[in-house]
Amino acid sequence: MIPSTGHLSDKQLASLRESVARINVWHGSVRSGKTIASLLRFLFAVRRAPASGLILIVGRSLATIERNVIEPLQDPLLFTDTAAEVHHTRGATTAVILGRVVHLIGASDARSEGRLRGLTASVAYADEITLLPEPFFVQLLARLSVPGAILLGTTNPDGPRHWLKAQYLDRQHELDLRSWHFQLADNPALSPEYVAALAAEYTGLWRRRMILGEWCVAEGAVYDAYDEQRHVVDTLPAMRRYWAGVDYGTSNPFSMVLLGLGEDGRLYAVGEWRHDSRAERRQMTDAAYSRAVRDWLDEQGIAPEWTFIDPSAASFSTQLWADGYAGVARANNAVGDGIRSVANLLDSGRLLIHRSCEGLLAEFPSYVWDDAAAARGEDRPVKANDHSLDALRYAVHSTAHEWRGLLTPA
Repeated sequence: MIPSTGHLSDKQLASLRESVARINVWHGSVRSGKTIASLLRFLFAVRRAPASGLILIVGRSLATIERNVIEPLQDPLLFTDTAAEVHHTRGATTAVILGRVVHLIGASDARSEGRLRGLTASVAYADEITLLPEPFFVQLLARLSVPGAILLGTTNPDGPRHWLKAQYLDRQHELDLRSWHFQLADNPALSPEYVAALAAEYTGLWRRRMILGEWCVAEGAVYDAYDEQRHVVDTLPAMRRYWAGVDYGTSNPFSMVLLGLGEDGRLYAVGEWRHDSRAERRQMTDAAYSRAVRDWLDEQGIAPEWTFIDPSAASFSTQLWADGYAGVARANNAVGDGIRSVANLLDSGRLLIHRSCEGLLAEFPSYVWDDAAAARGEDRPVKANDHSLDALRYAVHSTAHEWRGLLTPA
């Protein structure tokens, strides 16, 4: 079962030997080797699991479980001896691993804990524990009632007051719990060049968490790398592609931000259409908004490949479709991941803002983390003066798979 990507590090081997507690947590930076070690330990646990009690894999969603757990287990380059013994049909809620049926359970919100009620488990693997709702995790531990039952889980760090840190890791000496903190140096499979490139991709808060593996608080400006002198431009290069993001509002401001991929290999917020009903003292209907943004795009002579709409604005999406507007899509509204995408692009100088985007220019300096949310262990920006920034985030993060390989290296 030993991964064939190279010898395991001392930290990985130690975690395999020592992970005999009821709760075992691998945490630390991205690509630090914690997932490989934890998955190998999971295979040992499956092989030795008693006949009674279910075997579970839990994660934020079925899709993330498939991507983060099942696919690596099926990779013969990672698990040479066992990959052929991992069987799963995409979309199915069970897999067969080493001859045992394993149940896959997504936990997107607090109501998900109801999926665990009534079951009895002997082994549970938890992917990205900090993304699971706390009630779900508590219920999961209660379901591990077979003698010798064990939980194995991984996570990247979050805020120091996150429930996993405060209620479990910080109380390790009181609980039947063991944990291991991993950094990039603990993964012997990484080349120095890759480590340097990965470290360059994260900045500020995200660098401290994802690269240094620190449990640190979100504080101050969300986009602390933003500098008007550096990021605002008066002229634009020729563009290769266009996308748009829309944050919908009736009493709140409405913003459409047009994102372009320049011939110079950088992303640009090339323009913005915005309506603030309070400032204008005039609200607009879905039909009026549709007409206004279509007219504005016609004036620019631009037809975005895709327009990513605020997920809560279903009626506006419907209006655009009815008006024959092509390429309407639901925006990816993963706030933390989206902020990280924008922040990393700003820091590397690969996202610039045209001076005509007045809403963006006004909102960047005042977009800050919510201290009250941080005190509860949550990363959440203050929900104010963020409409154009949300539209930019929708456009940037929803198209990450499109532009990621096309930008000039940082």
